Amino acid sequence: MTEQMENFIFDIDGTLIDTFDMYMPPMIKLLREHGYPVAPEDEQAVMRKLFGITGADALRIYGVKKEDVAPMVKEWFQLSYQREDRVTVLDGIPAALQGLNAAGRNLAVATSKVQDEYEHFRQEFPFAQLFDVAITEKDTVKHKPDPDPILAAMEKMGITDPAQTVYVGDTINDLKAAKAAGVKSAAALYGSANPASIMGADFLLHEPADLLKI
Repeated sequence: MTEQMENFIFDIDGTLIDTFDMYMPPMIKLLREHGYPVAPEDEQAVMRKLFGITGADALRIYGVKKEDVAPMVKEWFQLSYQREDRVTVLDGIPAALQGLNAAGRNLAVATSKVQDEYEHFRQEFPFAQLFDVAITEKDTVKHKPDPDPILAAMEKMGITDPAQTVYVGDTINDLKAAKAAGVKSAAALYGSANPASIMGADFLLHEPADLLKI
């Protein structure tokens, strides 16, 4: 019998809320306008590949010059927040989190979002108050797929047993970070832009209610 998970650490985008249409089309537009062309037939693959990591890392991976990254990230976020009305809570997330909380599970977030974005998330979505600990982009030097954000969350939560800890995410980088941190991984198939890439997780979540089974 699988040991019950006591500590749940969550990604946000694609795991708790659907922000794909908020962030990714503006990224494509931005790249093209700054001389980093994306072929129309490659759009979907590029967006899926670069979703769920820090904005700076996404641009670097695509080949954006070092001196262009910071100003482009700033412009990208400005464009994205013009599309904030496209963000939705993934069906079943509030109920699942409330169920975990009622069962006495420890809840935290380890996200690639910058601090201001996370504060906005907390204000916008009441269920975010259930998280006792939040690790954002500024809290670690390295980011997913490195384990540092998860390890930082565990330290802040006072976790001494990684065997009872699971990281819930929607991308292959989430799974890699969980493995590197020595914790279990749970694949948010219900919100993933590329579910086939995360089928190797320890737990497969077809809907948020599946969180209550692990």
